Amino acid sequence: MTGVENALGPLFLLILLGALFGWLRWPAGDFWPRLEQLIYFLLFPAMLLATLATTDVSQVPVGRLALVLLGTMALFATLLWGLRARLRIDAAAFTSVFQGALRFNTYVGVAGAAALHADAGTTTAAVAVALLVPVVNVLCVASFVAAGTLGPSSVTKSLSALARNPLILACLGGILLNLSGIGLPGWSEKAVTLLGRAALPLGLVAVGVALRPQALMRLDRGVWAANLVKLILMPAVVVALALLIGLDAVSRDIVLLFAALPTATSAYILARQLGGDAELMAALITGQTLLAMITLPLWLSLVG
Repeated sequence: MTGVENALGPLFLLILLGALFGWLRWPAGDFWPRLEQLIYFLLFPAMLLATLATTDVSQVPVGRLALVLLGTMALFATLLWGLRARLRIDAAAFTSVFQGALRFNTYVGVAGAAALHADAGTTTAAVAVALLVPVVNVLCVASFVAAGTLGPSSVTKSLSALARNPLILACLGGILLNLSGIGLPGWSEKAVTLLGRAALPLGLVAVGVALRPQALMRLDRGVWAANLVKLILMPAVVVALALLIGLDAVSRDIVLLFAALPTATSAYILARQLGGDAELMAALITGQTLLAMITLPLWLSLVG
C-alpha cells in the first residue's frame, strides 16, 4: 500500500462502519440525528476553534490557498450556470447538481488532512474551511434563489441560518483569538482540544450512516454532470493551479483533497428545505462518497 492509502484507508473504514450501522438501523430511534447535531454544533466547531486559535497560521500561504480554492469554485459555479440550458434538467434538479458539484464533506476533508500531514495538515485544512464554508454556502443559497425554487421568506431564513453557521462562527472566533494573542488560556485549550478530537471519528461514522444505497439506482444526466465536475474536472484544475503558483507540498495536497472530496451530506437537508431535488441529492451524496474512495487516493498519489 502507498502512504496515501494507509492514511485514507482507516477513514474509509469508519465511513463503511457507519453505512453498516445505517443498514442495521442501530442504534435505533433518533440517535443519529441527535449525534449529528452534537458534532455539527459542538464537537467540530471546537476542533476548528482550537486549531485556529492556538497554531501559527502565518505558516499557511492563505492568499495562494484562497486563489486556488475560491478561484476554482468561482470558475465551476460560472460554468455550471452557463451550461444550465444544455443540461436540460428542471430547476430543482439543477440546484442539486450545483450543490453536488461545489459542496464538500468537511469531516472527510479535515480527517484526511490530519491523516496525511498531521498538525500541519489540520491547520491548513482549518484555513481552507474558513475560506470555503462561507462562500460555498452563499453560492448554494443563491442558486436556489436564482433557480426560483424558494420564496423571499426562505431567502431571509437561509441568510439568517448562514449568519449563525457554527463552523463559520468557530473559524471567526479562532482567527480573532489568534490575532489578538489571547488564544485559549488556562485549561480551556485542553478542554476544547479534547472536545475537538471526538469530532472526526464520529463525523466519519455519521457520514456513512447518511448514505442511501438505494439512491444509486438513479443515473441520469444530472448525476453524471455533478460527478464529472466534482471528482475529475475540479481536482484537475486545482492541481494545475497549485503547480502553476508553486504551492508547497502540504498546501498542494490539502487544496487537492478539498477539491476532490465528495459532496456534503448536509446538502440533502438543504435540498429538501429549499425546494431542490432531494432524491437526486441523495444519489449524488451516496455515489460520490463511494466513488471518492477510489478517486481521492488516485489523485493524491498522482501528485504525491
